[in-house]
Amino acid sequence: MNVFSSDKLEQFLPKVKTILEENLFPLEQAYLHQSFSAVEPELNKVRGLIKEQDLWNPHLSEHHGGLGFNLVEFGQISELLGRSPYGHYCFNCNAPDIGNQELLLGYASEHIKSLFLEPLLKGDIRSCFAMTEPEFAGSNPVNMGTTAVKRGDHYIINGRKWFTTSADGASFAIVMANTNPGAENKYQRASMLVVPTTTKGFHLKRNISIMGEPNDTYFSHAELEFKDCKVPAKNLIGNEGDGFLLAQQRLGPGRIHHCMRWIGICERSFDLMCSRAATRDLGNGTMLGSKQTIQNWIAECRAEIDASRYMVLHTAQKIDEVGTKAARLEISTIKFYVANVLMKVLDRAIQVHGALGITDDTILSFYYRHERGARIYDGPDEVHKSTLARQILKNYGLNTNR
Repeated sequence: MNVFSSDKLEQFLPKVKTILEENLFPLEQAYLHQSFSAVEPELNKVRGLIKEQDLWNPHLSEHHGGLGFNLVEFGQISELLGRSPYGHYCFNCNAPDIGNQELLLGYASEHIKSLFLEPLLKGDIRSCFAMTEPEFAGSNPVNMGTTAVKRGDHYIINGRKWFTTSADGASFAIVMANTNPGAENKYQRASMLVVPTTTKGFHLKRNISIMGEPNDTYFSHAELEFKDCKVPAKNLIGNEGDGFLLAQQRLGPGRIHHCMRWIGICERSFDLMCSRAATRDLGNGTMLGSKQTIQNWIAECRAEIDASRYMVLHTAQKIDEVGTKAARLEISTIKFYVANVLMKVLDRAIQVHGALGITDDTILSFYYRHERGARIYDGPDEVHKSTLARQILKNYGLNTNR
Protein backbone atom coordinates (compact mmCIF):
# COMPACT_ATOMS: atom_id res chain seq x y z
CA MET A 1 0.00 0.00 0.00
CA ASN A 2 1.22 3.52 -0.84
CA VAL A 3 1.61 5.26 2.52
CA PHE A 4 1.41 8.63 0.75
CA SER A 5 -1.95 7.88 -0.87
CA SER A 6 -5.60 8.44 0.08
CA ASP A 7 -9.00 7.24 -1.11
CA LYS A 8 -9.63 10.62 -2.69
CA LEU A 9 -6.36 10.49 -4.61
CA GLU A 10 -6.94 6.91 -5.75
CA GLN A 11 -10.29 7.98 -7.24
CA PHE A 12 -8.76 11.02 -8.95
CA LEU A 13 -5.67 9.53 -10.62
CA PRO A 14 -7.51 7.14 -12.99
CA LYS A 15 -9.51 10.09 -14.34
CA VAL A 16 -6.28 11.97 -15.04
CA LYS A 17 -4.81 8.90 -16.74
CA THR A 18 -7.84 8.61 -19.01
CA ILE A 19 -7.51 12.22 -20.16
CA LEU A 20 -3.81 11.75 -20.82
CA GLU A 21 -4.35 8.61 -22.90
CA GLU A 22 -7.46 9.71 -24.77
CA ASN A 23 -6.99 13.45 -25.18
CA LEU A 24 -3.35 14.47 -24.75
CA PHE A 25 -1.00 11.73 -25.96
CA PRO A 26 -2.68 11.73 -29.41
CA LEU A 27 -1.81 15.43 -29.84
CA GLU A 28 1.89 15.06 -29.07
CA GLN A 29 3.19 14.00 -32.46
CA ALA A 30 1.51 17.00 -34.08
CA TYR A 31 2.95 19.33 -31.46
CA LEU A 32 6.52 18.14 -31.92
CA HIS A 33 6.49 19.65 -35.40
CA GLN A 34 4.55 22.83 -34.61
CA SER A 35 4.58 25.83 -32.31
CA PHE A 36 2.54 25.73 -29.11
CA SER A 37 0.06 28.28 -30.47
CA ALA A 38 -0.83 25.90 -33.32
CA VAL A 39 -2.00 23.19 -30.94
CA GLU A 40 -3.44 25.55 -28.31
CA PRO A 41 -7.04 25.51 -29.66
CA GLU A 42 -7.16 21.72 -29.22
CA LEU A 43 -5.70 22.01 -25.73
CA ASN A 44 -8.34 24.57 -24.78
CA LYS A 45 -10.99 22.02 -25.71
CA VAL A 46 -9.35 19.59 -23.30
CA ARG A 47 -9.27 22.29 -20.62
CA GLY A 48 -13.01 22.71 -21.10
CA LEU A 49 -13.53 18.96 -20.68
CA ILE A 50 -11.49 18.98 -17.47
CA LYS A 51 -13.63 21.80 -16.09
CA GLU A 52 -16.81 19.91 -16.99
CA GLN A 53 -15.55 16.86 -15.09
CA ASP A 54 -14.72 18.99 -12.01
CA LEU A 55 -11.02 18.13 -12.20
CA TRP A 56 -9.84 21.76 -12.50
CA ASN A 57 -7.24 23.30 -10.12
CA PRO A 58 -6.30 20.14 -8.17
CA HIS A 59 -3.57 22.08 -6.33
CA LEU A 60 -5.93 24.58 -4.68
CA SER A 61 -7.97 24.30 -1.51
CA GLU A 62 -11.71 23.78 -1.80
CA HIS A 63 -12.13 27.25 -0.29
CA HIS A 64 -10.42 28.72 -3.34
CA GLY A 65 -12.35 26.64 -5.84
CA GLY A 66 -9.89 23.74 -6.08
CA LEU A 67 -10.03 20.08 -5.14
CA GLY A 68 -8.33 20.33 -1.75
CA PHE A 69 -5.37 18.01 -2.24
CA ASN A 70 -2.42 18.54 0.09
CA LEU A 71 1.12 18.86 -1.24
CA VAL A 72 1.90 15.14 -0.89
CA GLU A 73 -1.23 14.23 -2.86
CA PHE A 74 -0.74 16.90 -5.47
CA GLY A 75 2.86 15.79 -5.92
CA GLN A 76 1.59 12.43 -7.15
CA ILE A 77 -0.89 14.16 -9.45
CA SER A 78 1.98 16.27 -10.76
CA GLU A 79 3.99 13.14 -11.54
CA LEU A 80 1.19 11.73 -13.64
CA LEU A 81 0.59 15.03 -15.43
CA GLY A 82 4.32 15.24 -16.15
CA ARG A 83 4.02 12.33 -18.56
CA SER A 84 2.69 14.77 -21.17
CA PRO A 85 4.08 18.24 -22.01
CA TYR A 86 0.49 19.49 -21.87
CA GLY A 87 -0.62 17.83 -18.63
CA HIS A 88 -0.11 20.68 -16.16
CA TYR A 89 -1.30 23.31 -18.63
CA CYS A 90 -4.61 21.55 -19.21
CA PHE A 91 -5.34 21.21 -15.49
CA ASN A 92 -4.35 24.88 -14.81
CA CYS A 93 -1.47 23.94 -12.54
CA ASN A 94 1.38 24.78 -14.91
CA ALA A 95 4.48 26.76 -14.02
CA PRO A 96 4.83 29.69 -13.70
CA ASP A 97 1.08 30.18 -13.14
CA ILE A 98 0.84 27.74 -10.24
CA GLY A 99 3.60 29.54 -8.30
CA ASN A 100 2.03 32.91 -9.02
CA GLN A 101 -1.38 31.66 -7.93
CA GLU A 102 -0.02 30.43 -4.61
CA LEU A 103 1.94 33.63 -4.09
CA LEU A 104 -1.04 35.91 -4.75
CA LEU A 105 -3.37 33.78 -2.66
CA GLY A 106 -1.08 34.06 0.31
CA TYR A 107 0.21 37.62 0.13
CA ALA A 108 -1.62 39.82 -2.38
CA SER A 109 -4.14 42.54 -1.57
CA GLU A 110 -7.80 42.16 -2.41
CA HIS A 111 -7.28 44.64 -5.25
CA ILE A 112 -4.63 42.41 -6.86
CA LYS A 113 -6.66 39.26 -6.25
CA SER A 114 -9.79 40.58 -7.92
CA LEU A 115 -7.98 42.08 -10.89
CA PHE A 116 -5.34 39.42 -11.58
CA LEU A 117 -5.77 36.29 -9.47
CA GLU A 118 -9.42 35.50 -10.16
CA PRO A 119 -9.09 35.30 -13.97
CA LEU A 120 -5.85 33.32 -13.51
CA LEU A 121 -7.65 30.73 -11.38
CA LYS A 122 -10.36 30.45 -14.02
CA GLY A 123 -7.77 29.87 -16.72
CA ASP A 124 -8.90 32.95 -18.64
CA ILE A 125 -5.38 34.44 -18.64
CA ARG A 126 -1.75 33.39 -18.17
CA SER A 127 1.05 35.02 -16.20
CA CYS A 128 4.84 35.04 -15.94
CA PHE A 129 7.52 35.61 -13.29
CA ALA A 130 10.44 37.95 -14.06
CA MET A 131 13.44 37.59 -11.77
CA THR A 132 16.58 36.40 -13.63
CA GLU A 133 18.73 39.05 -15.32
CA PRO A 134 21.28 38.67 -18.15
CA GLU A 135 23.90 40.88 -16.48
CA PHE A 136 23.97 39.03 -13.16
CA ALA A 137 24.56 35.43 -12.08
CA GLY A 138 21.26 33.78 -11.29
CA SER A 139 23.00 31.68 -8.63
CA ASN A 140 23.28 34.84 -6.48
CA PRO A 141 19.92 36.61 -6.87
CA VAL A 142 20.74 39.40 -4.40
CA ASN A 143 22.71 40.94 -7.29
CA MET A 144 20.01 42.59 -9.33
CA GLY A 145 19.98 45.67 -11.54
CA THR A 146 16.26 46.21 -12.09
CA THR A 147 14.90 49.07 -9.97
CA ALA A 148 11.42 50.20 -8.98
CA VAL A 149 11.47 53.79 -7.74
CA LYS A 150 8.39 55.06 -5.93
CA ARG A 151 7.06 58.40 -7.15
CA GLY A 152 3.82 59.43 -5.54
CA ASP A 153 1.31 56.64 -5.90
CA HIS A 154 3.27 54.79 -8.61
CA TYR A 155 6.48 52.82 -9.10
CA ILE A 156 8.75 53.45 -12.10
CA ILE A 157 10.51 50.25 -13.19
CA ASN A 158 13.71 50.13 -15.24
CA GLY A 159 15.83 47.10 -16.07
CA ARG A 160 16.16 43.89 -18.05
CA LYS A 161 15.02 40.33 -17.35
CA TRP A 162 15.40 37.13 -19.27
CA PHE A 163 14.29 33.50 -19.21
CA THR A 164 10.88 34.82 -18.23
CA THR A 165 8.93 31.68 -19.04
CA SER A 166 5.59 32.09 -20.85
CA ALA A 167 5.79 35.89 -21.04
CA ASP A 168 4.64 35.67 -24.66
CA GLY A 169 0.86 36.01 -24.40
CA ALA A 170 0.83 36.49 -20.61
CA SER A 171 -1.51 39.13 -19.19
CA PHE A 172 0.75 40.14 -16.34
CA ALA A 173 4.21 39.60 -14.90
CA ILE A 174 5.28 39.42 -11.29
CA VAL A 175 8.50 41.44 -11.37
CA MET A 176 11.29 41.30 -8.80
CA ALA A 177 12.97 44.71 -8.53
CA ASN A 178 15.09 46.69 -6.11
CA THR A 179 12.96 49.20 -4.24
CA ASN A 180 15.67 50.00 -1.67
CA PRO A 181 19.03 49.08 -3.24
CA GLY A 182 20.96 50.72 -0.40
CA ALA A 183 19.39 48.67 2.40
CA GLU A 184 21.99 47.30 4.82
CA ASN A 185 20.30 43.89 4.80
CA LYS A 186 20.77 42.72 1.21
CA TYR A 187 17.74 40.46 1.52
CA GLN A 188 15.47 43.46 2.13
CA ARG A 189 16.39 45.42 -0.98
CA ALA A 190 13.93 43.88 -3.45
CA SER A 191 10.16 43.80 -3.76
CA MET A 192 7.62 42.14 -6.03
CA LEU A 193 5.20 44.06 -8.22
CA VAL A 194 2.38 42.96 -10.51
CA VAL A 195 2.95 44.52 -13.94
CA PRO A 196 0.32 44.15 -16.70
CA THR A 197 2.10 43.29 -19.94
CA THR A 198 0.14 46.03 -21.75
CA THR A 199 1.79 48.70 -19.56
CA LYS A 200 3.72 51.36 -21.46
CA GLY A 201 7.43 50.66 -21.05
CA PHE A 202 7.00 46.86 -20.86
CA HIS A 203 8.82 45.38 -23.86
CA LEU A 204 9.08 41.74 -24.88
CA LYS A 205 12.33 41.85 -26.85
CA ARG A 206 12.44 38.24 -28.03
CA ASN A 207 11.66 34.62 -27.26
CA ILE A 208 15.05 33.09 -26.53
CA SER A 209 15.92 30.11 -28.69
CA ILE A 210 16.55 27.00 -26.55
CA MET A 211 18.78 24.49 -28.33
CA GLY A 212 17.49 25.76 -31.66
CA GLU A 213 13.84 26.14 -30.64
CA PRO A 214 12.38 29.56 -29.71
CA ASN A 215 8.75 28.35 -29.73
CA ASP A 216 5.96 30.73 -28.65
CA THR A 217 3.27 31.51 -26.05
CA TYR A 218 3.24 29.03 -23.13
CA PHE A 219 6.38 27.16 -24.26
CA SER A 220 8.61 30.21 -24.58
CA HIS A 221 11.29 31.94 -22.51
CA ALA A 222 11.42 35.68 -23.08
CA GLU A 223 13.86 38.52 -22.69
CA LEU A 224 12.10 41.57 -21.28
CA GLU A 225 13.01 45.23 -21.01
CA PHE A 226 11.42 47.78 -18.68
CA LYS A 227 11.89 51.42 -19.69
CA ASP A 228 10.19 53.89 -17.34
CA CYS A 229 7.44 51.33 -16.85
CA LYS A 230 4.86 52.97 -14.57
CA VAL A 231 2.61 50.83 -12.36
CA PRO A 232 0.33 51.76 -9.45
CA ALA A 233 1.85 51.43 -5.98
CA LYS A 234 -1.12 49.25 -5.01
CA ASN A 235 0.33 46.58 -7.35
CA LEU A 236 3.00 45.88 -4.72
CA ILE A 237 2.75 42.36 -3.26
CA GLY A 238 3.11 42.43 0.51
CA ASN A 239 5.46 45.14 1.79
CA GLU A 240 8.52 46.83 0.36
CA GLY A 241 11.56 44.65 0.94
CA ASP A 242 9.57 41.40 1.04
CA GLY A 243 10.84 40.21 -2.34
CA PHE A 244 13.24 37.53 -1.16
CA LEU A 245 10.89 36.30 1.55
CA LEU A 246 8.14 35.91 -1.05
CA ALA A 247 10.53 34.21 -3.48
CA GLN A 248 11.41 31.57 -0.89
CA GLN A 249 7.75 30.94 -0.12
CA ARG A 250 7.11 30.50 -3.83
CA LEU A 251 10.10 28.22 -4.45
CA GLY A 252 9.50 25.61 -1.71
CA PRO A 253 6.27 24.05 -3.00
CA GLY A 254 7.40 24.91 -6.53
CA ARG A 255 10.32 22.51 -6.26
CA ILE A 256 7.95 19.73 -5.23
CA HIS A 257 5.91 20.47 -8.36
CA HIS A 258 9.02 20.49 -10.56
CA CYS A 259 10.57 17.36 -9.08
CA MET A 260 7.40 15.29 -9.33
CA ARG A 261 6.88 16.50 -12.90
CA TRP A 262 10.44 15.39 -13.68
CA ILE A 263 9.66 11.97 -12.21
CA GLY A 264 6.66 11.78 -14.53
CA ILE A 265 8.98 12.51 -17.45
CA CYS A 266 11.33 9.81 -16.16
CA GLU A 267 8.50 7.27 -16.05
CA ARG A 268 7.42 8.12 -19.59
CA SER A 269 11.00 7.87 -20.84
CA PHE A 270 11.57 4.64 -18.89
CA ASP A 271 8.50 3.08 -20.48
CA LEU A 272 9.71 4.04 -23.97
CA MET A 273 13.20 2.71 -23.20
CA CYS A 274 11.94 -0.65 -21.96
CA SER A 275 9.54 -1.04 -24.89
CA ARG A 276 12.36 -0.34 -27.30
CA ALA A 277 14.73 -2.74 -25.55
CA ALA A 278 12.13 -5.52 -25.59
CA THR A 279 11.26 -5.17 -29.29
CA ARG A 280 14.40 -3.96 -31.10
CA ASP A 281 15.78 -6.92 -33.04
CA LEU A 282 19.55 -6.80 -33.46
CA GLY A 283 19.40 -9.72 -35.88
CA ASN A 284 18.61 -13.44 -35.67
CA GLY A 285 15.99 -12.78 -33.01
CA THR A 286 18.42 -11.22 -30.52
CA MET A 287 16.67 -8.36 -28.76
CA LEU A 288 18.47 -5.25 -27.55
CA GLY A 289 17.18 -5.88 -24.04
CA SER A 290 19.15 -9.11 -23.82
CA LYS A 291 22.39 -7.14 -23.58
CA GLN A 292 23.77 -6.73 -20.07
CA THR A 293 24.56 -3.02 -20.45
CA ILE A 294 20.94 -2.28 -21.36
CA GLN A 295 19.74 -4.42 -18.46
CA ASN A 296 22.03 -2.50 -16.09
CA TRP A 297 20.63 0.82 -17.31
CA ILE A 298 17.06 -0.40 -16.84
CA ALA A 299 17.75 -1.63 -13.32
CA GLU A 300 19.59 1.55 -12.34
CA CYS A 301 16.85 3.79 -13.76
CA ARG A 302 14.15 1.85 -11.90
CA ALA A 303 16.00 2.21 -8.59
CA GLU A 304 16.85 5.90 -9.12
CA ILE A 305 13.30 6.86 -10.14
CA ASP A 306 11.79 5.08 -7.14
CA ALA A 307 14.34 6.64 -4.80
CA SER A 308 13.58 10.07 -6.22
CA ARG A 309 9.86 9.65 -5.72
CA TYR A 310 10.14 8.72 -2.06
CA MET A 311 12.63 11.52 -1.38
CA VAL A 312 10.29 14.11 -2.89
CA LEU A 313 7.15 12.82 -1.20
CA HIS A 314 8.97 12.71 2.15
CA THR A 315 9.93 16.36 1.61
CA ALA A 316 6.38 17.28 0.63
CA GLN A 317 5.11 15.59 3.78
CA LYS A 318 7.52 17.63 5.88
CA ILE A 319 6.39 20.87 4.21
CA ASP A 320 2.75 19.92 4.86
CA GLU A 321 3.50 19.22 8.52
CA VAL A 322 6.04 21.87 9.57
CA GLY A 323 6.39 24.35 6.70
CA THR A 324 8.85 25.29 3.97
CA LYS A 325 11.53 26.81 6.20
CA ALA A 326 11.96 23.66 8.28
CA ALA A 327 12.32 21.59 5.11
CA ARG A 328 14.80 23.84 3.30
CA LEU A 329 17.66 21.31 3.29
CA GLU A 330 15.41 18.53 1.99
CA ILE A 331 14.19 20.94 -0.69
CA SER A 332 17.77 21.62 -1.81
CA THR A 333 18.55 17.90 -1.81
CA ILE A 334 15.66 16.84 -4.03
CA LYS A 335 16.33 19.69 -6.45
CA PHE A 336 19.79 18.54 -7.49
CA TYR A 337 19.22 14.81 -7.01
CA VAL A 338 16.06 14.49 -9.09
CA ALA A 339 17.36 16.84 -11.79
CA ASN A 340 20.36 14.55 -12.24
CA VAL A 341 18.23 11.41 -12.29
CA LEU A 342 16.06 13.04 -14.95
CA MET A 343 19.03 13.70 -17.22
CA LYS A 344 20.45 10.19 -16.71
CA VAL A 345 17.13 8.51 -17.53
CA LEU A 346 16.58 10.71 -20.59
CA ASP A 347 20.11 10.12 -21.85
CA ARG A 348 19.85 6.35 -21.45
CA ALA A 349 16.44 6.28 -23.12
CA ILE A 350 17.80 8.23 -26.09
CA GLN A 351 20.82 5.92 -26.32
CA VAL A 352 18.62 2.81 -26.33
CA HIS A 353 16.64 4.30 -29.23
CA GLY A 354 19.82 4.97 -31.19
CA ALA A 355 19.51 7.55 -33.97
CA LEU A 356 15.72 7.52 -33.55
CA GLY A 357 16.17 8.96 -30.06
CA ILE A 358 17.57 12.26 -31.28
CA THR A 359 14.82 12.82 -33.83
CA ASP A 360 11.43 14.41 -33.21
CA ASP A 361 9.73 11.13 -34.12
CA THR A 362 9.71 10.41 -30.39
CA ILE A 363 9.14 12.78 -27.49
CA LEU A 364 12.57 12.10 -26.00
CA SER A 365 14.46 14.82 -27.87
CA PHE A 366 11.77 17.36 -26.92
CA TYR A 367 12.18 16.51 -23.26
CA TYR A 368 15.97 16.62 -23.51
CA ARG A 369 15.91 20.12 -25.06
CA HIS A 370 13.41 21.53 -22.62
CA GLU A 371 14.58 19.84 -19.44
CA ARG A 372 18.36 20.19 -19.61
CA GLY A 373 17.77 23.46 -17.80
CA ALA A 374 16.47 21.51 -14.79
CA ARG A 375 20.01 21.49 -13.39
CA ILE A 376 20.24 25.28 -13.76
CA TYR A 377 16.96 27.05 -13.02
CA ASP A 378 15.66 27.55 -9.46
CA GLY A 379 19.30 27.50 -8.38
CA PRO A 380 22.05 25.48 -10.09
CA ASP A 381 22.93 22.06 -8.72
CA GLU A 382 26.25 23.31 -7.38
CA VAL A 383 24.60 25.92 -5.14
CA HIS A 384 22.18 23.41 -3.65
CA LYS A 385 24.96 20.89 -3.04
CA SER A 386 27.07 23.54 -1.33
CA THR A 387 24.14 24.61 0.87
CA LEU A 388 23.52 21.05 1.97
CA ALA A 389 27.19 20.25 2.57
CA ARG A 390 27.78 23.41 4.63
CA GLN A 391 24.91 22.56 6.94
CA ILE A 392 26.11 18.99 7.36
CA LEU A 393 29.66 20.16 8.15
CA LYS A 394 28.30 22.77 10.57
CA ASN A 395 26.81 19.91 12.58
CA TYR A 396 30.36 18.51 12.80
CA GLY A 397 31.71 21.80 14.14
CA LEU A 398 33.14 23.27 10.91
CA ASN A 399 32.32 26.89 10.08
CA THR A 400 32.56 27.03 6.28
CA ASN A 401 31.62 30.74 6.09
CA ARG A 402 35.06 31.96 7.20
